Amino acid sequence: MLVSLNIRNVVLIEHLNLTFPAGLCVFTGETGAGKSILLDSLALALGSRMDSGLIRKGEKQASVTAEFSVPCDAECFTLLNEHGIEASDGTLFLRRIISEDGKSRAFINDEPVSVSFLKQIGEILLEVHGQFASYGLLDSSTHIDILDKYGKLESKVKACQNAFTKWKESKEELIKAREDAEKLQAEEDYLRHVYGELETLSPKSGEEEALANRRTLLMNSEKISENLESAYTALQGSAGAATGLRDAERSIERLSGISEDDDFTKIQEALARASIEFDEAANLIDSVRSRMVFDVRELEEIEDRLFTLRDLARKHKTTPDTLPELMESFAARLNSIDLADENIGALEAKEATDKADYQKKAEDLNLARISAANKLDKAVMKELPALKLEKASFFTVMEKLPETLWNPKGMDKVSFLVATNKGRDAAPLAKIASGGELSRFMLALKLNLAELDTVPALIFDEIDSGMGGAAATAIGERLARLSNKCQVMVVTHSPQVAAFADYHLFVAKSATAGGLTATQVKELSGEARKEEIARMLSGSRISDEARAAAGVLLESTWKKQAI
Repeated sequence: MLVSLNIRNVVLIEHLNLTFPAGLCVFTGETGAGKSILLDSLALALGSRMDSGLIRKGEKQASVTAEFSVPCDAECFTLLNEHGIEASDGTLFLRRIISEDGKSRAFINDEPVSVSFLKQIGEILLEVHGQFASYGLLDSSTHIDILDKYGKLESKVKACQNAFTKWKESKEELIKAREDAEKLQAEEDYLRHVYGELETLSPKSGEEEALANRRTLLMNSEKISENLESAYTALQGSAGAATGLRDAERSIERLSGISEDDDFTKIQEALARASIEFDEAANLIDSVRSRMVFDVRELEEIEDRLFTLRDLARKHKTTPDTLPELMESFAARLNSIDLADENIGALEAKEATDKADYQKKAEDLNLARISAANKLDKAVMKELPALKLEKASFFTVMEKLPETLWNPKGMDKVSFLVATNKGRDAAPLAKIASGGELSRFMLALKLNLAELDTVPALIFDEIDSGMGGAAATAIGERLARLSNKCQVMVVTHSPQVAAFADYHLFVAKSATAGGLTATQVKELSGEARKEEIARMLSGSRISDEARAAAGVLLESTWKKQAI
């Protein structure tokens, strides 16, 4: 609810600090006293369009601060948390400052915000219905949500939303599969050519290094053969090291028994070990020499394959070692082409199943909406005669949307239409209703939606325009009834409506010390309130009869509220 409104330097207002209780609050006063300025000021704090002409003459800026008390589970707190704005105690201050240069600044709980965000939060907290401004219900895009809330269709709406999401995902998956298949088919010839090239070559991981090593051996075959032969001859030739070693060993053997000197034995053992190592080296050389059989044609074949591998790797901007992986990837893509029709068929079947499920849930929701719409139409129509709209009709119209416009909320377009007279075509509220009629239609709707409405505060501007007597009393009764569900504020010229108020504010103009005119607001109670209602009954000259009538009016409305 709106707790307070602080206004500085707005047109005729120098400084006002107003507080508001729960229930029904009325603003009364002479025409031109400044009641509309109060609403303009509040609209500023809620993010409406700015006009530098609102700044009081002689001042450089104007400011308006609206304080709201909001339940901590209210819809607006999700948005506030996303913007890093804290309001843990449920108190919100919406502030707007406008300067004479046309600039505007907006704040929520002293945190700077954009005007559009301020407006977004403002529309959640308060609705204004009146001669020149009306929000919420005039936006036909909100009608479907209002009807769903009225019919308590949340579970059916949720089921429809889930089915739509599932259908949308399967449809997108099918579209992507078809696009991918088209792309693959467009490059199928290329894929098969490249895969065939790779398959023919059949590259293996590590093959480049092995081929390069073999190529190096083949290129040095003559040098390898010559040196192996030379090494073998040096060891095992007639004058080789092995022959000399054996001669030395035999010479030392001849010395055995001549002396007990241990040195001869050590020499003999060392020569024996050396002989064994020499024999092993000679055998290894002989083994390698026998395996090193070189063929000139092999070098040509190795070089041809090695260069082919490297050329193909460069062609595909990769390395020879990754060519096997590349071949596998091309094989997988070709396989996906072969399986595309089968895969798309399965996805088409899934998409059709999900679509049918969505249609069923949307049709169930449609039937539930039709039932809720009939109930709402009857409830609103029941209120119209007392509001002097007995010739008017209210309709909830539902249209089936084309498939291209199906959405998570179903296949329906919901609109609230009215006809102000019998025989007239029904049309949207804003197009066929005058300001007063519009406000009374809104009142009839709000009375039936009050239990569901999340907006905690409502303002009706001159809802009783042109009304009097029983019609004005009926409006007052319904405003009082509505105020039991949410905070209601009314700008009125009707004494019958004013008499129902829980809180009465009187708006008047007065001269300041500087000779300027200023709007003042004061709370009325007791005799002062009776005097104001008497003025509203009789005009500028208040008679005793008017005072008596005001007393009767206040007493009768009090009794009606108490029942």
